[in-house]
Amino acid sequence: MNFKKIRTIFFAAAFSMLSFTNVYAASYTIKPYDSLYKIGLLFKTTPDTIMKNNNLATSQIYPNQVLKIDSKTYTVQPSDTLYLIAKKYNISIDALIAANNTARYIYPGQILNIPGGIVFKGTSSTKSPIVPYTQSDLDLLARLVTAEAETEPYTAKVAVAAVVLNRVKSSQFPSTIKDVIYEKSSGYYQFTPVSNGWINKTASADSKKAALEALYGSDPTKGAIYYFDDSATNKWLWSRPLALKVGKMIFTY
Repeated sequence: MNFKKIRTIFFAAAFSMLSFTNVYAASYTIKPYDSLYKIGLLFKTTPDTIMKNNNLATSQIYPNQVLKIDSKTYTVQPSDTLYLIAKKYNISIDALIAANNTARYIYPGQILNIPGGIVFKGTSSTKSPIVPYTQSDLDLLARLVTAEAETEPYTAKVAVAAVVLNRVKSSQFPSTIKDVIYEKSSGYYQFTPVSNGWINKTASADSKKAALEALYGSDPTKGAIYYFDDSATNKWLWSRPLALKVGKMIFTY
């Protein structure tokens, strides 16, 4: 019997089993003021993917909740520092800290998540919204999101709200949320739900959260001022520079 050959086969099989790990092997503990959008940016994924991988029925999350995340991990060695680990993986120290809810102190044997994305730089709940709003404005914005994107991915919901706010900030459009949503151009409302009455439907919980995220700085479109369904035939809309495509929705500048 060739024991050397058997040993080689055994170690190869063992290595294969050790190398096969669940794609969602990493875990992330929710911090106060976290959102699926922010976590998605950090780990270079989408809110909808996180929801699917964790069997979440809604985007509601809470502090200290643990989520499964698709992320590389690294075991800290005795000579390691956050700087050296961040440099090794070409990521920022801030991202490394954010992905692990850790202080700047690390210890040998500690397992760290290695994020593939960036730290959210929008405003937090302790700062001011990007445009002034009332509770009535928030409800109206959330109702528009519900009417336009209720069956679309969560990112699309945030993007719809962001487009409204981008218009508020633009000199091309009215300067309040209500006036933007109810604006008419050449006798027609800018947003279809206003003309067909869907704007009057009660806003969903996800739409309210998406509206709040946009109000406090989240903008997956990075400045878009138009959106439409991918079945649209308007050539002028399709001629606009593309900002984002998510689900069946197109967002343009």
